[in-house]
Amino acid sequence: MTNLAEDFLLTSESKAFDLAHRQVINFNIGKYDAAVERGLSKFANLENSKKKAHVIKWRVMENLDKFLLEFELNFQRRGGKVIWANNAQEAQQEILHILQKANAKTVIKSKSMSTEEIHLNEFLEEHQIETLESDLGEYIVQLLGQKPYHIVTPAMHLSKEDIAKLFHEKFGTAINATPEELTLKARELLREKYTAADVGITGANFLIADTGNIALTENEGNARLTTTFPKIHIAVAGIEKLIPSLTDLSLFWPLLATHGTGQNLTVYNTILGGPRQEGETDGPEEMYVILLNNGRTNLLTQKEQRQALYCIRCGACLNACPVYKNIGGHTYETTYSGPIGSVITPHLSGMADFKHLSYASSLCGKCTEVCPAKIDIHNMLLLNRRDAVAKGLSSGTESLGWKGWKKAMMKRSMMDLVNSKWKNFFLKLFFKKSWGKYRAMPKVAAKSFSKQWQEGNRQV
Repeated sequence: MTNLAEDFLLTSESKAFDLAHRQVINFNIGKYDAAVERGLSKFANLENSKKKAHVIKWRVMENLDKFLLEFELNFQRRGGKVIWANNAQEAQQEILHILQKANAKTVIKSKSMSTEEIHLNEFLEEHQIETLESDLGEYIVQLLGQKPYHIVTPAMHLSKEDIAKLFHEKFGTAINATPEELTLKARELLREKYTAADVGITGANFLIADTGNIALTENEGNARLTTTFPKIHIAVAGIEKLIPSLTDLSLFWPLLATHGTGQNLTVYNTILGGPRQEGETDGPEEMYVILLNNGRTNLLTQKEQRQALYCIRCGACLNACPVYKNIGGHTYETTYSGPIGSVITPHLSGMADFKHLSYASSLCGKCTEVCPAKIDIHNMLLLNRRDAVAKGLSSGTESLGWKGWKKAMMKRSMMDLVNSKWKNFFLKLFFKKSWGKYRAMPKVAAKSFSKQWQEGNRQV
């Protein structure tokens, strides 16, 4: 098994000094920042809206069992079917069972991070079921054989020239095709797939407990087509996506849109509540919602950190994070990257494998500042570090080093026991590699502050 922490460090170093990559990301995030600033200015009281969202999600997480059962009951009343999946493998098998029962061979998907989390595309391909992403960004990274780069904008790492080159190689379009021409080509390629697909699969931005509906928000209309033409619709949603009431969408939809893309509201907002009813002209004949746990209850049991489940997947913390903006989304090797991914991934996928992500932060607090649900993200990272140490996941050398440092820092005589020359020698000997080859080692002053203070006071 590869060492994820070592891979992360190597890839981070490579990406951080890839100037072309940084140029594309800075350009795209710069456009995002300008749009978000305009969008947020429309709120009469943004801080109050964020506080309200935090309290609503707090209420959901404190009563998650009740809200889940309420959603299930109300969704089933209109003919929908709810499936509970404890982990990715259960979710995969349940979806496969539905597809095999219907003898389905083709699947059309709209953008969904939960299906990325359970590696659904790869799993279905192994069982000879064709799966096609219909979101333009997801479609592009699927053509490249890559994973989404960002929670909201999967192809953020690509320039328009990169995409024009891809379409030229795959479909013969002009090498200098404009974004509009590329979009038209994608529409031409994808439109017939909606009518031919046996099954449509989506995620869910929100699960609405009091009505048993799922809410989808998008800008391309592909999710609406994915849920309309195929005879079967499957929605895969994490159990944390619940909100108590339909009326809560008036708060959460604008918060998600402004923080996600800078829009006042996304172009397409859809509320679905089960399969096609008598007298209705469109919609699926069968509809399933798969409620995905996959480690979320591990996080729910952590009283200090369960607020990480308040996340509405807007991606704002990624765009604000100085680390993410330098190393990019693929470096994390996780479904959820950036600050919020660094918080939740160790709980969803294992602290031993992913504890290093909690150290991939400057702890500047910008992620917490921009979060629409007021999640205390940078403090969650500190709590993860604490938990990793408490579980004995740090090396013996590291533990011994910190014990020695603490003992020295607690006693001035020990700090002054070794002169600055030897301190600088030991810094270079033990920390040069971890400090980084592109950074100059700090130099310990010839005289400590304490010594200078004593000498200064004697002169007075």
